[in-house]
Amino acid sequence: MESLYLLIPLSLLIALGIGLIFWWFIRSGQTDDLEGPSWRILQDDDTTIESTTPGRTPQKKNPD
Repeated sequence: MESLYLLIPLSLLIALGIGLIFWWFIRSGQTDDLEGPSWRILQDDDTTIESTTPGRTPQKKNPD
């Protein structure tokens, strides 16, 4: 019976912590777009990223 004096407040603190984490999760926008990332990975982007490092131009091979 005496353990209930410890376990009930402890469980209330844990429930409050879970509630605060859930509230922060909702308020920070984590659940705004659930389908966007899954569709974004399926889109085919044919663009290539060119190297823009200064002084590093690709060398053309001369067959001569």
